[in-house]
Amino acid sequence: MALLELRQVSKHYRLGGHRVRALDGFDLAVEQGEYVSIMGPSGSGKSTLMHLIGCLDTPTEGEYVLDGVAISALGDDRLAEIRGRKIGFVFQTFNLLPRLSARANVELPLAYQAVPRRERAGRALEALGQVELGHRAEHRPNELSGGERQRVAIARALVVRPSIVLADEPTGNLDSRVGAEILDLFDRLHGEGVTLVVVTHDEGVARRAQRLVRLRDGRKVEDVATRP
Repeated sequence: MALLELRQVSKHYRLGGHRVRALDGFDLAVEQGEYVSIMGPSGSGKSTLMHLIGCLDTPTEGEYVLDGVAISALGDDRLAEIRGRKIGFVFQTFNLLPRLSARANVELPLAYQAVPRRERAGRALEALGQVELGHRAEHRPNELSGGERQRVAIARALVVRPSIVLADEPTGNLDSRVGAEILDLFDRLHGEGVTLVVVTHDEGVARRAQRLVRLRDGRKVEDVATRP
């Protein structure tokens, strides 16, 4: 069984008096340990797809199963629980709290789960070590470079030990050299068995993944292996 599977998923929105089909009969299966990129032009449906995979929304039609849990019919409270425990998010804008240290930012998802303070601190330091930033644990975001801030954000995603890490334009605010370093880190995490789904408009970023899925007008138009 795939770790993540969308079966004939559609998502419709009302815009004025019209119905917009942001996704239309979309199928996707991602296995444990895969590294998949999702590409498409503006309006192709990739943001809607990211929201569905991330349990930020539910399909209008079709079925979504994540790690054996049927997501499609869940209510808001259960969706929030699934998001907190099974999905690690990495955003283009980092989304770090400026007054907190790197360690405290990484601890936040565990605090929401009421994990005891001592365990939170230990797991946060472990996650910062995974991204080679343990020595910057007590620095605040404004004391860190852009690349370091993104590493903190990746550590925050990893600290919950998620089933999947979902990254939205993770190099979009970084220069090419630092962006390549973040992609090197993703390669290493993938080698360690982390399941990664990266949403991007950048062909170079997309082709660093193991597999490329391309959308157009809410449909999948390409699903190819980019490397072994």
